[in-house]
Amino acid sequence: MYRLTMDDAATAIAYLWEESENYWPTAEGDGDLTDPFSPGVGLDLFEAAHVRLDTLGLRVPEVHLVDRERVHYPADLAIVEDFPGEDLMDLLNRDPLAAEPTMARLSDALAAMRSHRAPSFGKVALIDEGGTSRAVSCENAAFDFAMGCLAEAASRDRRIADARDRLEERLRELAASVRPRAEYSVVHGELGLDHVLVDRDGNPVLIDIEDLMYFDVEWEHVFLKLRHPDGHYRRLAVEGLDENRLALYTLTQRLSLTAGPLRLLEGDFPDREFMQRIAEHHLNEALALVAVV
Repeated sequence: MYRLTMDDAATAIAYLWEESENYWPTAEGDGDLTDPFSPGVGLDLFEAAHVRLDTLGLRVPEVHLVDRERVHYPADLAIVEDFPGEDLMDLLNRDPLAAEPTMARLSDALAAMRSHRAPSFGKVALIDEGGTSRAVSCENAAFDFAMGCLAEAASRDRRIADARDRLEERLRELAASVRPRAEYSVVHGELGLDHVLVDRDGNPVLIDIEDLMYFDVEWEHVFLKLRHPDGHYRRLAVEGLDENRLALYTLTQRLSLTAGPLRLLEGDFPDREFMQRIAEHHLNEALALVAVV
């Protein structure tokens, strides 16, 4: 992602889907749209997510140009609207009072996403084209994802390896406690306030939208709660969430946020200390969920 500055000082953002700039080491299943948790990378995913959010009335960056024929650059390219200045997280930390109207509008946006119903669950780009995910349910997909993350993390850290049996047993218990459901909402997938920009009218603008999927709304709220302190999260919290799904998705995301950073550190990701801190934090939190008292 690059900010472009024109001769008249106007700016825009260029998204380049250039494989050489992808820090993630390749893994089995990358690009499998039938897996809701496969990496959300690509122009098709971006465009499908943009259309869905725009249809729901959410503010997303305006798309100025799309070049999938690679006329302007030897990779898929999109030029989109720029929003110079703070993201919502920075604004909230700096001036909570000034951030309140934007937080309220973000809460309304999440309500619109939450109330939308899709015919099936999975990546928006897949479902909106009539496809289906390979798993039989959201909780089944999450369990499979968690087991993969557990295996990855155990292969890279002895502490997870030593607790692997306990973690697997707990995952099975949590998955078994989830009752069937067939209501699928629009879920950003990685919604933190740093993925929300603020336009000049104070509207929240969703970015990093390629992971957009139809899924259990609890997935969104687990990520929000893990990502932000309670004081920030309470402004976006909702009632009536399924506690069993919250528990399963909490452990799943702890394992994901352990395994993912550890895999990323095997490549040439530049901010290694930051990524190591993320892995260490979530590793310890995952272990705490199966600690022997």
